Amino acid sequence: MDNFLATCIKQFQYYKSLGDKTFTQLSTEQLFWHPNDSSNSIALIVKHLGGNMLSRWTDFLSTDGEKENRNRDQEFENSWTDRDELITYWNAGWACLFQAIESLGEEDLVKIIYIRNQGHTVMEAILRQLAHYPYHIGQIVYIGKICLDDKWSTLSIPKGHSASYNKEKFSHEKQQQHFTSEFLKGNQENMY
Repeated sequence: MDNFLATCIKQFQYYKSLGDKTFTQLSTEQLFWHPNDSSNSIALIVKHLGGNMLSRWTDFLSTDGEKENRNRDQEFENSWTDRDELITYWNAGWACLFQAIESLGEEDLVKIIYIRNQGHTVMEAILRQLAHYPYHIGQIVYIGKICLDDKWSTLSIPKGHSASYNKEKFSHEKQQQHFTSEFLKGNQENMY
């Protein structure tokens, strides 16, 4: 079970890194761009993710994950004007998440916590968020790709390079390591 927690931390670090790598490619204007009035900008998605993280992971084991001071509807209203606000909030949400998960032990995984009065084991709650956050980070990456078009620096295997990528991978002996290890090397200090 300790391996479960370590794996979840690596997965969260990986998805955070995808957001970080997207932000560094975009201008402030692009972070606030949205294709139409019914769509969210990257800034609004970040605001929603940060609000969710701060609500879910603050006092994780002792209070409901939907905090009384959270106003989810306001997360979808733009109140920010600059990149620094966005990045600061993004990092605050992730710091809260990592602090909560890193404080857990194997014995905590079966404890019951609540989100909107619905009981979850700690393990279920972690998996719930591990499905939710990548969903939105995928949106962030996609919007970034739309904004940059052919100037986008890919965050995965580039088009047309799958065969060479696989050839390199299969040139090594089989080994056990988390898939995120190659992507997170050297980035640990920037994770949160």
